[in-house]
Formats: sequence, structure tokens, C-alpha cells
Amino acid sequence: MAGSVLIVDDDPVQRRLLSAAVARYGYSCLTAEDGEAGLAALEGGDVAVVVLDLVMPGLDGIGVLKAMRERGIDAPVIVQTGRGGIDTVVNAMRNGAFDFVVKPASPERLKAAIEGALKVEALGTEARRGGRRGAALTFKDIITRSPAMERVLRVAQKAAASTIPVLIEGESGVGKELVARAIQGSGDRRAKPFVTVNCGAIPENLVESILFGHEKGSFTGATEKHVGKFVEADTGTLFLDEIGDLPLDVQVKLLRAVQDGEVDPVGGRATAKVDIRLISATHRNLLEQVKEGRFREDLFYRLHVFPITVPPLRERRDDIPLLVAHFIAQIAAGNGRAQRVRAVTPEALAMLEAHDWPGNIRQLENAVFRAAVLAEGDELGIDEFPQIRAQVEGVIDLDAPHPSLHPGDRRASLPASARREAGRAEAGEAAAGALRALDGDGEIRSLAEIELDMIRMAIDRYEGQMSEVARRLGIGRSTLYRKMREHGIDPERYRAG
Repeated sequence: MAGSVLIVDDDPVQRRLLSAAVARYGYSCLTAEDGEAGLAALEGGDVAVVVLDLVMPGLDGIGVLKAMRERGIDAPVIVQTGRGGIDTVVNAMRNGAFDFVVKPASPERLKAAIEGALKVEALGTEARRGGRRGAALTFKDIITRSPAMERVLRVAQKAAASTIPVLIEGESGVGKELVARAIQGSGDRRAKPFVTVNCGAIPENLVESILFGHEKGSFTGATEKHVGKFVEADTGTLFLDEIGDLPLDVQVKLLRAVQDGEVDPVGGRATAKVDIRLISATHRNLLEQVKEGRFREDLFYRLHVFPITVPPLRERRDDIPLLVAHFIAQIAAGNGRAQRVRAVTPEALAMLEAHDWPGNIRQLENAVFRAAVLAEGDELGIDEFPQIRAQVEGVIDLDAPHPSLHPGDRRASLPASARREAGRAEAGEAAAGALRALDGDGEIRSLAEIELDMIRMAIDRYEGQMSEVARRLGIGRSTLYRKMREHGIDPERYRAG
């Protein structure tokens, strides 16, 4: 095993017991006494699996899971709890937990959970290592058929033809680095270095040294000279991911480096000239950070020359079948038990398309890798995605037969966009089913009026089957019931649906 098992628990007795058990299994072990210490260990060490207590003072287990997702930390997490029912477990799974154990966990159960998590971690690492080793990535390598994403790529292609700074914005896991690599691989610097820095994962006291370098003896622990990422990227491209996490004092030096092409190593007597193409990325709203005084306004406008916003996966659901097929192909090209997986069932694919994917493509990728480990056959079905099923049930009825999921229905194997087109063709785009955009005076109707009509139309069309109504409207059942109450429709009439 390449990394260690990290145990995060505020109870020292539990930490000792778990550490001893993990050591008996032959794994190296790290411990942390609270959530903040656990995150620091994840960012600073080589962690393969996390055993995380859910109930802790300060930053609890759910908070740690959310922070991991925001910071792009992919280590599989086994949550443990001594109290709380199924709702607690489901909440943890929804926030990205791989597995759970109930205190006091038996050694066999804990060992099985760790072994399962390690299989997923190893499979994901191998798949990520595969593919285009040493080759420049281009826009042709980005998997999409979404109109929203294709618009992004057209803008990014224009950016590739210049050397001006680019700021890529979007939620964690949407593929910002992939877009950055495609910009670099399609420009004049494609054969030059591409150096990446995750600004959110660097300890604050080391940010300046890592970015700009340091001289030997310039601070405690500086036993050798370090040139820094700016110098490493000279003549090439520097990708600063999560740039919104940079401390304010480092932002001052970054502004000078961007403006003048010069960096000051820590402890150095002279500046170093650099020639770089700068691409930055963030999941934060930098303009809001500027207003709050947490990001320099002059640096923001220096970086925000060519902004590109990558849409979340929930806004490009047509890409989900393509991405799932891509991940399965990666798995099939690897080694081990999961290699035999070759396809996903129509029911499972429909479920994956119905999910909102708060962790975006990274979460989908991890879900497919995990499902491949769990799979008994050569297809991934609904049962191989227990975390996703727990969240989608209620929006889509997974147990009842569905017209688009009937085994004999060829439409079930089509992508979402093609199924929608087929449905529209069958319906004939009947004028009676269209919503009125204008009122009796020829003025645009309010969104509230149109929303009410849409809800009523969906209830009538699907005969009060509220799971189907919610799925077709693209919202959860609880949201549907809330909107019904807001519009004066009695939800109790449909509760059984």
C-alpha cells in the first residue's frame, strides 16, 4: 500500500484501539484528534484511506467530508459512529463517504472496509495513471456532447491562441485542470513544461517558498536551494489551482510576478526573470472575496482578463453516458477483478443521469470505480451504486418498471438527449401541451405563473405519480411538495404517489 490509514477521532482510547488494529493488518497508520488536524494530515501526508469519526467537537465528520470535496481530496473515507440511525449514515454517504462502521466495530468488519476502500483507491490511481502519458492534451480529448460545454471549449480555443492570463471558474470536480491542459496542449507552448500547483493544499507557511523558491539556509529546514514553481514553469505554462486560497501577503508577490515576469526567492538577493503562461482556477467567487477584503482587487483584474466558467455536471447531463463509458473503458484496460466490467445497465445509467452530482465529474468517476469493485458480473447495475441510489430514490422510482427502462425498449440505451428527442417526436409537440408565455394583454407572464402551470401539467400528465412528476421536473420530491404548498396545491392529496 502506497499510503497510510488516517484515523480521525477525538477519543484517545478509540484512536489507540484503531491504530493497534490497523497495525495488525499490516498497514501504516496516522492519527488526528479532531477534524482540523485530520484535514491538515490529508493535505500534508500520503493518505490512502481515512477512518473518520462522525461526532466530534468543532469540525465534525460531515464537515470534514464537505471540506475534502471542496479541496479535491479523493481519499476514500470509512465513517464510524456510535450513535445515530440510518439517516446519519445516509447523510455521510451523500457527502462522499465510501463505507461506514458502527462502534465498536469488529476487527473483521473494519478490515473488510479498509480492504474495499484500498481496492477503489488503487483502481482509481491506476486508471488516472493510464492514458496519454507524456502526450499533450487537446480539446479533442475532452469528452462532451453538451451544448453548454461545447460553448466553453470554443471560448477556451480562442484563449489557446493567445498568451494572456486565463481564469477558469467552476465548482470542484468539473474538470478545470483538464481545460487548462487542453489550452496548453493547443497553444504554442504545447511542448514546454506544464507545472501545476494546488494553492489550497499548501501549508500557509510554505506557499511563498513553493511558488517563488528559496535559498539554502533562508529559514529553518531550508537545507537545499529550491527554485520554485515559477522557475520550473519558465518558457511553459503555470497552472495555479484554487488561487482563491492564497494568503494576502503572497498575493502581493504574485501580482508582481504576473506584471513584471520577476520572482523574489525567499532569502534571495536578486530577482529571477521568468517567461510563463499563467492559467488560474478557482471554485470560489473571487469578486465576492474582493468585496470582503480576502482577495486583492488589483490581482483579481490582472487574472480576470479571459474568464472561462465550466458548468457543473448537473447542467450537462448529456455527458454522463459518455463519461461512464470512458471510465468503464479505463477500468477494462487495467488489471484485477474489476477489469471484467464492460457495461452499465440502462436502469443504472438512468439513475446516474437523475443524480445531481455535487462533486461533479470527480464524484462520478469515483462512483464508477467503486461500483466496478463491488460488481459481481460484467455489468454495473443499480445495486452497485448504493450511495447514489440512496439519494436518487424518491426522485426516480427505481423499483417500479418505467417506460424508458423496459428491457425491450431500445430507447433505454440512448443518451438522455436522444430519449428526450424521441419522446417529443412521439408526443408530436402537441400545441395543447405548450405553456403560454404571454398573458391576455400580450405581456410576458411571471415565472411563478408559468411554474404553477408546469407543475399542474406534470401532475395531470403523470396521473399524480409524484416520484415521476419530480423526476420529470428535475427536482426532489420534498422540493416539489414545498412548491405545491407555495402555489396553494394540497400535497396531502398526492402523498401516496
